[in-house]
Amino acid sequence: MKYTEEHEWLRPEGDVVVVGITEHATTQLGDIVFVELPDVGAEVAKDDEVVVIESVKAASDIMAPIDGEIIEVNTALAENPALANEDATGAGWFFKIKPSDPSQMDGLMDEAAYNAMIA
Repeated sequence: MKYTEEHEWLRPEGDVVVVGITEHATTQLGDIVFVELPDVGAEVAKDDEVVVIESVKAASDIMAPIDGEIIEVNTALAENPALANEDATGAGWFFKIKPSDPSQMDGLMDEAAYNAMIA
C-alpha cells in the first residue's frame, strides 16, 4: 500500500487502485455520518475533489491521489458511513480508480514513511 500526506491509502489490485482513508484520519475526524462518493465513469485529475465526508467533528474533502477514471464506488459506505471508522483499510474503502499514469504512485509514501509522518 501507498499513502498520501492527506491520509489516504492506495492499494493496487491489478490495473486498478483501491483508495480510502487511513485509521489515523478516521480517528481525527471522529464518527463519520455521511459520505458523498464520486460518479462511476468520472475522469479525475490528481488533487480534484472526489469525496465529501461529514463527521461529528467536521466536513472534509478527499482529493484524487492520482489521475484516472473512477470505475467503482463503495455503495455500502454510502449506506453505512461508519464502515470507514470500523474498517478503514478494508470494508471502508471509498472508490476504485483506473490510473491513467500508474507511475504517479511512485512518489507516494510507504507504510514506514507514513507512520513516521504521523508519529
